[in-house]
Amino acid sequence: MRFMVLLKADKNTEAGVLPSTELLAAMGKYNEELVNAGVMPAGEGLQPSSKGARIKFSGGRRTVTTGPFPERELIAGFWMFQVNSIEEAIEWVKRCPDPLPRGRGRDRNSPGFRSLGF
Repeated sequence: MRFMVLLKADKNTEAGVLPSTELLAAMGKYNEELVNAGVMPAGEGLQPSSKGARIKFSGGRRTVTTGPFPERELIAGFWMFQVNSIEEAIEWVKRCPDPLPRGRGRDRNSPGFRSLGF
């Protein structure tokens, strides 16, 4: 089964603030464990929404809106997991270093699961 683990954006990710060197090292180690276990075929951080655009499809019309966009709707990064069950995916996420330490929206911005249903 494939799962997409989403990390929501916050004011710091939207401002382009990089995580601490300690968190970058911990996340690098975690990502290496995922890859070595054959769990993560893809994953990366995303640029702030100020560098992006949305395209709305309505019949034959296309409407383009450039960023930035409200934080509540944004994703700062993702992992794609290839595992045998949702339980296994959850166990891997539990091992993840806290991506938003020091109370930076921990309740609202915790990793979430989306099954890709493939």
